[in-house]
Amino acid sequence: MARFKAKQPSSGAAEKKKPRMSNAERSAYFSRREAAKVLRSVLQGDAHRRAVASIKSLVYSPSIKNKKATFALVCQTLKHLPIIKDVLEGANILNSRWKRQVELVYIITYDILFGQEISFVGEAEKFLLQRKASLQSALARLLVRKKMKRIEDLLDHYQTPDVSKPRYVRVNTLKLDVDSALIELRKQYMVEKDDLVPDLLKLPPKCDLHDHPLVMNGSVFMQGKASSMVAAALDPEPGWEVLDACAAPGNKTVHLAALMRGKGKVIACELNKERIKRLADTVRLSGACNIEVFHSDFLSLDPKDPPYSKVRAILLDPSCSGSGTVAERLDHLLPSHAAGLSANVDETERLTKLASFQKKALTHALCFPQAERIVYSTCSIHQIENEDVIKSILPLAASHGFRLATPFPQWHRRGLPVLEGFEHLLRTDPVEDKEGFFIALFIKEEGSVIHPSLSPDSSHLSRVERTKRKNLSKKEARIIMPTLFGGMFKMFLYSKPCFRVNLK
Repeated sequence: MARFKAKQPSSGAAEKKKPRMSNAERSAYFSRREAAKVLRSVLQGDAHRRAVASIKSLVYSPSIKNKKATFALVCQTLKHLPIIKDVLEGANILNSRWKRQVELVYIITYDILFGQEISFVGEAEKFLLQRKASLQSALARLLVRKKMKRIEDLLDHYQTPDVSKPRYVRVNTLKLDVDSALIELRKQYMVEKDDLVPDLLKLPPKCDLHDHPLVMNGSVFMQGKASSMVAAALDPEPGWEVLDACAAPGNKTVHLAALMRGKGKVIACELNKERIKRLADTVRLSGACNIEVFHSDFLSLDPKDPPYSKVRAILLDPSCSGSGTVAERLDHLLPSHAAGLSANVDETERLTKLASFQKKALTHALCFPQAERIVYSTCSIHQIENEDVIKSILPLAASHGFRLATPFPQWHRRGLPVLEGFEHLLRTDPVEDKEGFFIALFIKEEGSVIHPSLSPDSSHLSRVERTKRKNLSKKEARIIMPTLFGGMFKMFLYSKPCFRVNLK
């Protein structure tokens, strides 16, 4: 009779059994990996000169659990990144495996050389910790090469200055009144009302409100002053139908809903699949019940379709260079900023492409027959994305009965004097105001002709008159749809699918 011996676990298998991590070790382990994920997105976007979400937006997304530790790690690693790269190159310790995870290597190297040397669990941590002497030796050689005696001097040589500005929060009046928000926030901070934007509060710089109960429950939104001016400039009336053309991440969208007191309808349109998740989260947090989110391309919307034919105001905040918010986005920490690549040939080509899209989007916004107010805004300092776009569109706007109006007349900073009506345009300065925004407001003149196909009183006209109007409408359509939108592009433009997002 055959006997089978029970298989005994080998001593090697017992040795391989990993001990459980402590809470501190677990926190450090996952914070580094979350930080590496954010750092990868930021560096890849910067390397390809492609706009990505800001560092803060990436860190404070719902998928990041340990937000404070992750944010600190990403920012500190970016500040030290030129040194870290030089040290790793000098130490010559990375094999192909760790080069594929180089962002995690950057994070851990920062912790070993400049951070708190605690809780180094994980394969990458152990690999680098075993080579700590090589890293320190490479750092020492770097000091000699730069002719500096102290690490502090080396850090000062590499680091860019910190940029600080007041912390602004906008009270979500759908959930809380301004006075109640003031009482609650003044328990911890010095708070004052902004003198320009209703429902906006000003706090000292570097106030960390990300975990504050009012922020967590959507009673207040952390939003810069210039950004808050955009929806306020549109000034939609309660009961209107309003279109937010490029809505994500949604701060301006929910601001519109609050300005409308929850009445009427806000149509929030967003093309990017990932950003629409953020938009939906923002809408849910705000508690707004009058917002409909659509996963679609704004340029694909047919202005005459029933869902959009009654739109009376449009907020157009299209993709832009983001050059006016480099401080808020922490772009001054990025390699391209340190290398002075902001004015290279690739950047010029990128700005030209952005401006082309911006002109298309504003041209399309003017096609909505019932629109009375249109705001065009960017967070860019570049003339090509701002005044040049408006200048190219002005004749078309006039043909639709629109003229430039002056948002916030008491604001002293206006557009560049490169077009007629520049005094109506609004700019904020990235140095003086700590962020650079541009706002243009178009309003339709009273008595402007409503498109015949939507005229409520055209039924009493004779057949001849209706035919004349119909032909006039076709002629106008040819005017407002320039060669840019001609031919096959028209067919493509209105053939893209549009999906309504379920917010429940």
